Amino acid sequence: MRKIGLPEIEDIALGAALLGAGGGGDPYIGKLIAMGAVQECGEVTLLYPEEIPDDALIVPIAMMGAPTILGEKGVGGNEYKTLYDMVSKFYGKEIYAFMPIEAGGVNSMLPIAACARLGLPMVDADGMGRAFPELQMVTFTIGGVKATPMALTDEKGNCAIFNTITNKWTEELARAVTMSCGGSVSVSLFCVDGATLKKYAVKNIVTRSQKLGEAIRKVKDCNEETPEQNFLRSTEGFKLFKGKIVDVLRETKGAFNFGNVVLEGIGEYKGKNASVTFQNENLTAEVDGELLATTPDLICIVDTETFIPVTTDAIKYGKRVMVVGLKCFEMWRTQAGLELVGPGYFGCDTDYIPIEDRVKGSSLNV
Repeated sequence: MRKIGLPEIEDIALGAALLGAGGGGDPYIGKLIAMGAVQECGEVTLLYPEEIPDDALIVPIAMMGAPTILGEKGVGGNEYKTLYDMVSKFYGKEIYAFMPIEAGGVNSMLPIAACARLGLPMVDADGMGRAFPELQMVTFTIGGVKATPMALTDEKGNCAIFNTITNKWTEELARAVTMSCGGSVSVSLFCVDGATLKKYAVKNIVTRSQKLGEAIRKVKDCNEETPEQNFLRSTEGFKLFKGKIVDVLRETKGAFNFGNVVLEGIGEYKGKNASVTFQNENLTAEVDGELLATTPDLICIVDTETFIPVTTDAIKYGKRVMVVGLKCFEMWRTQAGLELVGPGYFGCDTDYIPIEDRVKGSSLNV
């Protein structure tokens, strides 16, 4: 075990924003929520999955809805205790620890805030290894774990527990309630015992986020290579494109942020054009009409100077960015994983090809 304090939160928020693949919420807002809780209540103990008893009740906690709305509506602060009481009463036992359900600027931070305020440890694991837009899109679904009982509450105190026949039905019903509650709510779902967590969770995601955040923070501390080379080596990323954002189409629909980003090449990519589509998270990236990356691999947009991740709701005309691809968690590349989060699910007419193969076989390599 180890402790998460203010310096760790800074790096975790930054690294998780990269793993959020454009989604997962504003890292600045998430960071403020977590820092406020830790300053007021003390540091959080981080447990590695191997330290969890097999029969312990582990509860993911997250925000559900459009990330843009959270920046306007906020988190009230009482949601964590409400969720704790609802879940522990349902199971008739105490919650051993909270965990994040995904990596992202907000959903990596809310469990830290919840643990600080309730005096619970947090597990160094999640259910995605990145962020995805729909709640059934977790590794636990592949393992046959039900999303329900799912506890949901808003900042006003409205709350409910769902018990559904499939995880997709959980998504449908909870999304409707989320819309009625203003577009964002706090939830607990995919509650698991320690044994199930060890088998299906993406392990050490908080540690990975912290290391990525530290690498971005220190990206210019290099002698033998450029900051860009340092960034790509540290993140094991694939450089897909560099360009200026020349158009952004964005709309909020059904508690999701949908859109398309159009880029005009700069530097070695001058004369080329690229586009990135997203549904909360980036889904596809193509250059001059050729697909270079698709979900479930991570498509990340970062500032060309600072290499700080740019979320889909922070995309702005004129900004100079680099599009980077990262390999996804290996479980997403299985048949069961691709049925949940592959390009076909999102309506993209292509088979999934791992990013390393797409880039290697591309005629657009610079």
